[in-house]
Order: sequence, then C-alpha cells, then structure tokens
Amino acid sequence: MSERQRLINLAYRLLGSVADAEDVVQETYARWYAMTPDQRDAIESPAAWATTVASRICLDLLRSARVRRERYVGSWLPEPVPEDAPSDDPADRVTLDESVSMAFLVVLDEMTSAERVAFILHDVFRYSFAEVGEIVGRTAGACRQLASSGRRRVQEARAPETPGRDRAEIVRAFKRAWEARDIGALIGVLDPQVKAVADGGGLASAVPLVEGRDAVARLLVELAGTGVMPTLQERTVSGQPGLVMEQDGVVVTVIAFDVAGDRINRIWTVRNPDKLRAWTP
Repeated sequence: MSERQRLINLAYRLLGSVADAEDVVQETYARWYAMTPDQRDAIESPAAWATTVASRICLDLLRSARVRRERYVGSWLPEPVPEDAPSDDPADRVTLDESVSMAFLVVLDEMTSAERVAFILHDVFRYSFAEVGEIVGRTAGACRQLASSGRRRVQEARAPETPGRDRAEIVRAFKRAWEARDIGALIGVLDPQVKAVADGGGLASAVPLVEGRDAVARLLVELAGTGVMPTLQERTVSGQPGLVMEQDGVVVTVIAFDVAGDRINRIWTVRNPDKLRAWTP
C-alpha cells in the first residue's frame, strides 16, 4: 500500500483523469490480491510488479480513449487538479509539479499511446529504457525513440519561461480586467495569437476554440454580461496560477493559463462537472 501515491501520480499523468487513475490503482491491487499467497511471495519486487501492471492498464485505456473521445461532446481537456485535494489520505493526492500543468498534459494528449507511456515512465519517473521496454512490450531502443519523439513534442510546445510570481501577477491582471469588463485591459494581457478552448462535455455550456486576442477579449466581455459576475477566485490549478468560478458555493468553472513572456497565450476552461468534483469539498 506504500506504493499507492506513486501509482496514483503515474496513472494520472498517463491518463489526465484522477477518477481513471484511481480506478487503475484499484484494478492493480485487485489483481495483486487475486493471486495466491505463494504467487505473491514469488514476486521479487512487488513495487515493480505494480508499476508494470498499472502502466499496462493505462496503455490499454489510452488506446480505447481514442475511440471514446470521438463520442465526447465538444473539446476534451485533462482534469484539473486543485492544490488542496479534498481527500484526507495523502496517498490519494496527485503531487503538483510541471508534469501536471495543463500545458504539459495537453501536449501529452497529442502523443500516441506508446509515446506517452515511454516518455512519462522515462523522463518523468526515471525508469530506464530497459525497464520501460519490459513494461510496454518493446525493445529498449524502440522505447528510446518513442520517448525522444515525445520529448521533442514537449520542447516544441513549451512557451518561454515565466517566473511563478510573474505568472500570478499576469493572471491577477486578467482577473481584474475581466471583472471590470475592460476590453482594452484584457487585450493588454493577451498574446496576439492567444487561443481559448472550453470543455463542457455536453453537461455545461462551453464555447468552441477561439483564436486571437481581439476575439478572445470580446468573448470574455460578452460572457461577463451586464449583471453581477459569479465569484472569481485565484487558485492553484494543476500546479500553476489559475482561476475558479463559484456559484452558490460550488465550483462550476476552472480556468488554467499558459503564459509566454508577459502575455497569456493559452486559456483552458473546464466546465464539465464530472471533472470538477475534487474542487468542491
């Protein structure tokens, strides 16, 4: 059971869903306890066995996810993770770092299933290519190529580094401009090529992809309307400065950002309530 948090962290980064990650870990333990005591005693490294089984379950889910996504209503985004997870058990919490940022997970979702697994196991969790090969059923050389391809995708998509404090200030300026419905101030904090995408999953309203700072700024002011805006709060979203929107004490929207230099170049809005359960205790 001491491996539980590591397995949760691994499965979340592979799948982009806390609920799916928890299911994977439960299935892994179910398979462990389905074995006889003699079979379990014969396993030299239970931790390595659990990693292999969980990774293979994730690989199967990633392959089938491509089919499920075709039926998903609207844009699909990874499930955002709050800084203060509601679980009392630390073993159920996802550790926040760059590898769970929305920008990182969105790039991961563009990889093939094999690329994603090889890249995460090697570059994030530091397994050797020989170990990765045993897990995914490929040669070490093939896994090296897969991880290299995944690494190249991440590097190509990575925005110029912006210090965390500056990121928070930029998100705060965005929040003030949006609350004030100040289209000029919004344009001032948005990159000219900014892209905004929302995920409602067919369960909540969500605007399709919008590109360009003028179009995004106009959309934001339109969404704010003329009445009282729902409460906006600054929160850590998947390890980065973000915003959440509440109605009657319930989080109904989580907004993640990517910042390039001193401008916001990506806005990801998650409104699917199935992906926001962890945000309202």
